[in-house]
Amino acid sequence: MTFPVRIGVQLQPQHADYGQIRDAVRRAEDLGVDVIFNWDHFFPLSGDPDGKHFECWTMLGAWAEQTERVQIGALVTCNSYRNPELLADMARTVDHISGGRLLLGIGAGWFEKDYDEFGYEFGTAGGRIADLAAALPRIKARWARSNPLPTRDIPVLIGGGGERKTLRVVAEHADVWHTFGDAETLARKSGILDEHGAAVGRDTASLVERSVGVSAPPSEQSPALLEAGATLFTVGVSGPDYDLSLVEQWVAWRDARG
Repeated sequence: MTFPVRIGVQLQPQHADYGQIRDAVRRAEDLGVDVIFNWDHFFPLSGDPDGKHFECWTMLGAWAEQTERVQIGALVTCNSYRNPELLADMARTVDHISGGRLLLGIGAGWFEKDYDEFGYEFGTAGGRIADLAAALPRIKARWARSNPLPTRDIPVLIGGGGERKTLRVVAEHADVWHTFGDAETLARKSGILDEHGAAVGRDTASLVERSVGVSAPPSEQSPALLEAGATLFTVGVSGPDYDLSLVEQWVAWRDARG
């Protein structure tokens, strides 16, 4: 499979009123992005640690109604915060509301403040990854038993770069793998992912789209990242202003490729 080059934006739901987030969603879709993400946290990750913040999945339901074309999802949902069967049903519902535009982004979780403030057991990184590995078959099994079924096989994006455990989970379950880092890191970890794929009997080189976060103009990052295998490029922007100027550059670069 050859994946098309796509551009995403992560509208970080922090330091803004909801009206500003709604406006940023409108502007991003009008700009021509392919995917609009939020994130799944309960507090800001930058700036005032107790600043304004909104919940992930409630917001995705609103975005499903507001938008018409773009794919939507979390970058990424924390597996620890919801029972897998509940998360599956939430995702299936947003899938239907959006007319089949949901991407289930999911990860093992890492932000300890979320866990402490909301009463979840933080545990260990290894334990959280094991929980993610156990949850994904349950999510897919719940989808298969749902009435109505999801509109299609909901694509699963897994975020994370742990080479021994996380990439094994990606190899087993993901349609998209999201990571951060430079092209050299992406290429090296992509090769490790393909080794895990061979071990579990999946051709991850052709079945798993590579997604990467970008923070500089495409002239500085795109050639090396493309060579390393990335095809989904996502810019993160924070409130309250949600400056989409860098996103616009990436969309223009995508369109200029023809």
